[in-house]
Amino acid sequence: MKLSIGDIEVESIVELEGPFRAPFEFIEAATDEAMAPHRELLEPWALDPATGKLIFRFQSYLVRTPKHTVLIDTCIGCNKSIARLPDWHQRQDETWLNNLRAAGVEPEGVDYVFCTHMHVDHVGWNTQLADGRWTTTFPNARYVFARTEYEAMEKLGGEVFEESVLPVMESGQAVLVEMDHALDDNLWLEPTPGHTPGHVAVKLASNGASASMCGDLIHAPVQCLHPDWSPRVDFDPDAAHQTRRRYMENQTESAELVLTAHFPTPSAGRFVPRGDAFWFEFMDN
Repeated sequence: MKLSIGDIEVESIVELEGPFRAPFEFIEAATDEAMAPHRELLEPWALDPATGKLIFRFQSYLVRTPKHTVLIDTCIGCNKSIARLPDWHQRQDETWLNNLRAAGVEPEGVDYVFCTHMHVDHVGWNTQLADGRWTTTFPNARYVFARTEYEAMEKLGGEVFEESVLPVMESGQAVLVEMDHALDDNLWLEPTPGHTPGHVAVKLASNGASASMCGDLIHAPVQCLHPDWSPRVDFDPDAAHQTRRRYMENQTESAELVLTAHFPTPSAGRFVPRGDAFWFEFMDN
């Protein structure tokens, strides 16, 4: 997927896409009974009829402004310790890195890396294993982390922090910022806490056009219909619900383009009203 926002060029860098988790396994409220009225609307593009699983896309956004080359989120990565997700544990698949290069960008050419939050599938390619140690994948980039998110992750610790975040700090390439930090007039952060303590959306604007990369404040299209359906992985489900509804209300009113993290291809579109909730109208491929 490629699109333009004024003078900004945006391209999706995909690591993988396909059936991921059964609805109830991912969202406690999404029982078979609760999902039944929505299957006709969601199948087969967002809900796989063969497996019954939600279809997820794992991707980053490559953003080229007139001044900078930026990555928003860095997916899963290789050689990472993710024992609870065997398909991701110690991956050797460099599809994501190859796709970045196919888009015309070498790791050395990235100026900034913005992470919406620090879950395993959003920071993986921050680092890569070289000669037995974790080194930054983008040697010339500044990695922009929301301070609130970093401090929460530092306190939590664990393998994701040790493999994909701490080495960036130790390299001196990390920049800790407030949750409304602006890089310039083209790119800034919007606080969207709930999924994690310091979760942010990333706003893009140029020549009167604008877009918002929403990160994981919403994971799947069925949550448009049920904003109160919080995934089991949300840090604060109530706050996540409130943030999700407020965000969709604002985006519906503004009709701004939204770049999602995990919605199926083509992932980008606009929120529209649907009863007392919302729906997502995908942009044309």
